[in-house]
This record gives sequence, structure tokens and C-alpha cells, in this order.
Amino acid sequence: MIFVKRLLPFSLILIGAIGCKVGENYLRPEITPLDSYYGASPLVDTTVEQQTTLADVNWRDYFEDSLLISLIDTALNGNIALRQEALQVEIGSQNLELNRANMYPSLGFSPFGFQREYFSENFNNFGSNRARRNHGENPPRTFYTERLAYTSTLFASWEVDLWGKLRWQKEAAQASFQQSQEFQKAVQTAVVAEVASTYYNMLMINSQIEVAERNLELGRSTLEIVKLQFQADETTSLAIQQTESQILRAESLIPQLEREYILLENRLNQLLGRYPRPINIEQDLEDVVFDDRYVVGVPMELINNRPDIAAAEYQLIASNARVGVTQAMKYPSLVLNASTGLNSFIFNSFLDPLGSGFAMLDGAVFQPIFQNRRLKTNHNIAMAERQLAELNFKDNIILAIREVSDALVTIDKLREEYSIAQQRIIVTTKGVQDASLLFQSGFANYLEVINAQEDALLSELELADLKRQIILANIELYRSLGGGWQ
Repeated sequence: MIFVKRLLPFSLILIGAIGCKVGENYLRPEITPLDSYYGASPLVDTTVEQQTTLADVNWRDYFEDSLLISLIDTALNGNIALRQEALQVEIGSQNLELNRANMYPSLGFSPFGFQREYFSENFNNFGSNRARRNHGENPPRTFYTERLAYTSTLFASWEVDLWGKLRWQKEAAQASFQQSQEFQKAVQTAVVAEVASTYYNMLMINSQIEVAERNLELGRSTLEIVKLQFQADETTSLAIQQTESQILRAESLIPQLEREYILLENRLNQLLGRYPRPINIEQDLEDVVFDDRYVVGVPMELINNRPDIAAAEYQLIASNARVGVTQAMKYPSLVLNASTGLNSFIFNSFLDPLGSGFAMLDGAVFQPIFQNRRLKTNHNIAMAERQLAELNFKDNIILAIREVSDALVTIDKLREEYSIAQQRIIVTTKGVQDASLLFQSGFANYLEVINAQEDALLSELELADLKRQIILANIELYRSLGGGWQ
């Protein structure tokens, strides 16, 4: 009880000292707000309150294709990069627990210890030999037991967080852990977007293969007519050769497209975290439509929606905390040590707490004075790293706003191109029909038929590609707004 009373004033002083914390608490840098995205169509960039912001839409509601949803589910469970990020989050969690533990005393226990020291005549033990002579004893000349002890010790050590060093370390670890969580969200967003993009690229290839096969059949029909005309001496063998050449060009397009499809199929399987295997896709590219009832919101919402921006801000928070750590390192540190237990040179009385018990309490204050400029340099480096993290945070915001603006403009202009391409399809389709009728009636030659068919083929391939680009631009808009990790 007396021991506790003596420690009470000292404990109160410590509690007051722990309240001190050098360094500055984190404040988000000032960001210039924007009302809308540059280049966005008013119909797309509306912010009507009743509408749902696209970034808040779950990917299951955004992609309505059941097969695509199933593929994304498989990727979220099996994708290697996502599994790696999950482990990084676990590592960050363990590092956070480790830094939290630094705030508390460390405790150890030695259940039993034995110590026996042997000395000889010339060892530096004059005081002990003098004591023996005072008692009428002659000091031994050979190895002899100078000290014998049996011990059992419980010991504790605690570094008092006078200037907030340990609290700053904990804050840095907390920010790093949250950053790893945001990295995991960013990877999930990227995986969802890439699985969907690869899937729709495969749809486009399927559509183009169908176009190429239709064109091939049309060319073969034209070749039959040319052969009949040749037999009737209405044309030359050159017509047959050029028609056959056009057919071979159309035929060679099919294996090219099939090769691209299998490569995309292999890529999709890799995203799913599995070996290459067939993926049966029955969806038609023309049936894909994205819901336009969602709005994009305002640019400043990206700070909360984009995982990469959140990760950059957590990096800034961690850098700010490390500035506090390096600043606290320049001030004195206080370490308290305490131990209690049993100590006896007679084994039979070792377990007697009254005769062999002991307790010790000590503390040490360390004030760094000359550290070869190490402490100041580390502090300057930490401040520079904080400035870099702040610039990186701002750059991530600018990049995100640019990506959304790019996606909005791309969608708007691709839709204009697609509308024109649809009109061209109407023209080229009618051109093929007219050329075929005129050719059969003898009012057009085979070259006009071949040119009309080739023009129609290119128009249909271009239309399919434009449709793909519109779909991918919508996916990119969804990703750039921060969708896909909810």
C-alpha cells in the first residue's frame, strides 16, 4: 500500500506528460470544386435528385447479362490479383495490431533460472578477497564459486509515449491498413471492368464472324452467277478469278477473327483464375443496352467513390503521421522497467517469498544530442514525402476527373458515329441488292458487285466495332466514377 501511494504522484505526472503530442493533425488539402465535367452532354451530366448516381450502382444491377454476372462472380472468387490484395489487407491488419501493442507494456516471465560464477586468483575481485581476509579467511587460489543464485522473475518494460511517437506510429499503421483496403477495392473495380470488357470484345468478334460468313455466302452466290455467265460467253475468265480472289479474302477473315476470339477467351479465363477452357457465349452484341437513367454526379464525389483517390489520401495521412514520428524522435524518451520474483543462493529456501522475494523499479530518460544530423535529416525527408503524397493525392483527383470527362465525350461522339454508320449500312445493303439485280440483268459488271459487297462488309464490321466501343466506353465511365467495388 505504501508502495502504491508513492507511485501515485509519479503516475499522475506521467498521465499529464502523455497528453503532449508534437506534430500537426491531418487536414485534407484544399481542393478547388467543380460543378460539372468538361465536355459532358447536359442529358448525361444531369444531377436530378431522383436519379441514382452511377458510381453507387452495384455491378450486378449495372450488367444485366446473367452469364457476365456469373463470370464476374467467378473472377471475384478466383482472380489471383484479388487474392493477393486480400493477403495484403491481412498483412496490414497484423501490422496495425503490432503498432497498437506498442502502446502497452511488454511483460515477460522466467519461471526458473540458475546462475553460478567461477573466479580465479587474479580475477578483478579484490573487494571480495579483502572481505574474506577481514574474516580471517584465505582467498582460494584456484577456480572457486564466487556467486550462486536460483531465480524466478516476472519483468515488465514500458516506453512512455511522452511526445506522441507511438500514437503517430499507430496512426500511420491505421492509414496504411485502410490504404490496403482501398487498393483491394481498386483491383476489384479493375477486374470487374476488364472481365466485362473482354466479354463484350468476344461478343463483337462473334458478331463480326457472322458478318464475314454472310459475306462469304454472298460471294459464293455471285461466283456461281459469274460462272454461268462465263459458260454463256457473257464474261471472261478474269471475272471468275477476281470473284474467287474476293471470296478468299472474305474467307481468310474468318480464321483471323476466330484466333482473336480464342485469345480473348484465354485472357478471360486467366482473369477468372483458371486454365484456358471454352466459354459458350450466346448473347448478341446488338441486344446489349445500358440504362441511361443513372447520372454521373459532380466531380468532387470522386474523392469518396474512387478507391485509388482514397488510397492516395490514406498515403498522405500516413506520411503526415511519419512527420510526427520523426519530430517526436528529437525529444527525450522515457522507459520504465519493473521486475519481481524470487532470488536465493540456497535452493532449499528458494521458494520462500519472505526470505527470497525481491521487487525492482527503474526508469531511464534518453535525450538525443548528437546523432550525426540523422534525426533532423529524417524529419526533413518525412516532410518532403508528405509533400509528395499531397501532390500525388491532387494528381489522382485530376486524373479521375479527366477519365470521367474522356468517357463522357467518347460515349457522346461514338453515338453520333454509330448513327451515321447505321445509315451507311442501309445504303450499302441496298447497294448490294441493286448491284446483284443489275448484274443478273446484265446492266452491271462483276466489279461493281464485288465493290458493293466489300463496301457492305466493311460497313457491317465497322458498325459492330462502334457498338463495341460504345459498350466499352460505358464500362470505362462506370469504372472511372468508382463503380464496381460495392
